[in-house]
Amino acid sequence: MKSTRTCITCFVVCSMLLLAFSNIFSRHPWDLDPPNVTTTTGSKNPENPRDTLQGGLLAKAFDQKSCLSRYQSSLYRKPSPYKPSLDLISKLRSYEKLHKRCAPGTESYKRATENLHKLSDGSGEQCQYIVWVPLSGLGNRILSLVSVFLYALLTDRVILVDQRNDINDLFCEPFPDASWLLPLGFPLTNQMDRFNWRSPRSFGNMLKHHRLISNSSIKSFQTSYLYLHLVHNYGEYDQMFFCQGDQSLIREVPWLIVKSDNYFVPSLWLLPSFQSELTKLFPKKDTVFHHLGRYLIHPTNQVWGLVNRFYNAYLSRADERLGIQIRVFHRAGFLQLVLDQVVSCTQREKLLPEAQEEELPPQVNISKLRAVLVTSLNPEYSNNLKRVYWERVSSTGDVIIGVYQASQEMHQQRNKKLHNQKALAEMYLLSLTDNIVTSAWSTFGYVAQGLGGMKPWILYKPENYTVPDPPCGRATSMEPCFHSPPLYGCEADTGGTDALKIASPFVRRCEDRVSGIKLFDYPQEL
Repeated sequence: MKSTRTCITCFVVCSMLLLAFSNIFSRHPWDLDPPNVTTTTGSKNPENPRDTLQGGLLAKAFDQKSCLSRYQSSLYRKPSPYKPSLDLISKLRSYEKLHKRCAPGTESYKRATENLHKLSDGSGEQCQYIVWVPLSGLGNRILSLVSVFLYALLTDRVILVDQRNDINDLFCEPFPDASWLLPLGFPLTNQMDRFNWRSPRSFGNMLKHHRLISNSSIKSFQTSYLYLHLVHNYGEYDQMFFCQGDQSLIREVPWLIVKSDNYFVPSLWLLPSFQSELTKLFPKKDTVFHHLGRYLIHPTNQVWGLVNRFYNAYLSRADERLGIQIRVFHRAGFLQLVLDQVVSCTQREKLLPEAQEEELPPQVNISKLRAVLVTSLNPEYSNNLKRVYWERVSSTGDVIIGVYQASQEMHQQRNKKLHNQKALAEMYLLSLTDNIVTSAWSTFGYVAQGLGGMKPWILYKPENYTVPDPPCGRATSMEPCFHSPPLYGCEADTGGTDALKIASPFVRRCEDRVSGIKLFDYPQEL
């Protein structure tokens, strides 16, 4: 009987162990419980503590448990060499007070919404608002959100975000003691989805049809709200938003509703009324997204759990981390030439060693572990790259390469909550690497490089199905590209690169999109 019970006990224990191991190795990387390790970038040295407030960028007045990423992110990445200016810190603290005074639930907000359908020239309004409506993929949304927030800072408006597309499942509240979520009962909620460049209350339409009110020599829109269509397909009248005189008209309107899929920050630097303050806020010109992104974008605890688990399981022990972001436009599936381009770029730029088929000499000691994080809709890129280094050895023989991919969604699914949560986690994971390779035109890559404060190696777009030569190039700025800047001048024809240089020496054409513009730090980077 005793031996029988012993056998049964052993069988049960072995079955449980087999089941446990089966679960571990069959589960997706997102689902792994983090091992009990200290991240290699995390500092427990009291002489070198982590700056959880990021140089004063973040306010102290938060419950840390409500948003773990806000203060824990500093444990996962090296301290940023780019410190926020005292002017920017002061501006953010002043904005937080304004937001608290005017946010939903206050008397000011109640009074402003009650006046929403009344004629107004903006005089006497204590709080003015700009409502951000999400559009396009997550990368585009983050870039446009940061752009709208900067505009709110420059114009003393309160930013409110449309919460109907799972934004509350992606980002923590960024402002202390007040919500940035637009209440679902907002009077224009049911109309916002229908707003486009043809809408009667769109800025471009009102400008085109001369719907201006003249008061002596002053012209203004006598309306309580305007819709701003700053989407890639906007027309010449919509583009007048970036003109100095038209900003004077917009300034008087209490409510602005904006849709955009662009990072339009560079064009704000071309407005004379903003240039002086922008220069004070951002003495180093190409840090706008780096600072505002780290201030505004904090993944929720659920998303941060994905980041935490994957990082600790796969990236924490590495001596070096390389992020490779692959996005193929206008063509679904795996392309061998893109993989060839990635291998050519990373080996040419010494980001990865060349691989050789010889066996590893027995006397060589492995001295370095390098982790490669691949983000792509398709698994073939990471699987093939993994085989390159699994079946061969590095040319130096002293490096072990580990290739990892967190998700394989196959297709972009813009309005699915879990898909967007995984996408945000991957952007954040890429931002935690030491170097990054990105695909041309990709807003996903722009977000990662900006949050991480990295100048990426950009994979040039292939032409005629051949690998470009060179396959990639180093960006001279970590700022995102404004893909669709205005084509028309405000007072005169100011198109062309030369006119752009005259208008602003720190706005230049993008490396990956000739028609786009981006911020550079001048004159050091030129």
